[in-house]
Amino acid sequence: MKNITIFIIFFFGQFNSSIALERNIQLDKLFKELKNININLVLQTEQKIWKIWSTHPTNNKLTARLEEGSQFVRDQNYLKAIDVFTEVINLDKNWAEAWNKRATVFYLIGKFQDSQKDIDKVLELEKRHFGALAGQGLVNIQLKNYEKAIRSYQQAQEIYPTMKSATIMIKHIEELIKEQTI
Repeated sequence: MKNITIFIIFFFGQFNSSIALERNIQLDKLFKELKNININLVLQTEQKIWKIWSTHPTNNKLTARLEEGSQFVRDQNYLKAIDVFTEVINLDKNWAEAWNKRATVFYLIGKFQDSQKDIDKVLELEKRHFGALAGQGLVNIQLKNYEKAIRSYQQAQEIYPTMKSATIMIKHIEELIKEQTI
């Protein structure tokens, strides 16, 4: 019986590792495609990346809970959304998108430091998360850390060169800096 248990643990560990490897290979390919200048292809690629990020690699129930939390956000029930995202994070601390979703809600309710802490975790887990970098830019605008905000958007542009919001926000922040000096 002990040998069967060890085999099962080994098998599922290997299975989860191969799923993670396949997921990383897919993401690597998509991030290369994200550098394409064909805007239609890039937008499709962005959607594929978001789909991978929003789908838990091994647990459909966590994917469903993340979607449930997202529905609470759409319904502007932010406290319930935070509870759901926190539950998902507690069940899998290595799922970057759960941290990203909670960071978004913290931003929406004005808890900018909490949002930044979650963004830090997202970027620790997925350094290419252009959504978290854009969110970090927004947080830093609120905190009046304009240079940091610009750097966040520039990092997002390195990953996703045709990301329109980054270009728009950098110009906006530069205007904020000019207004400050007047």
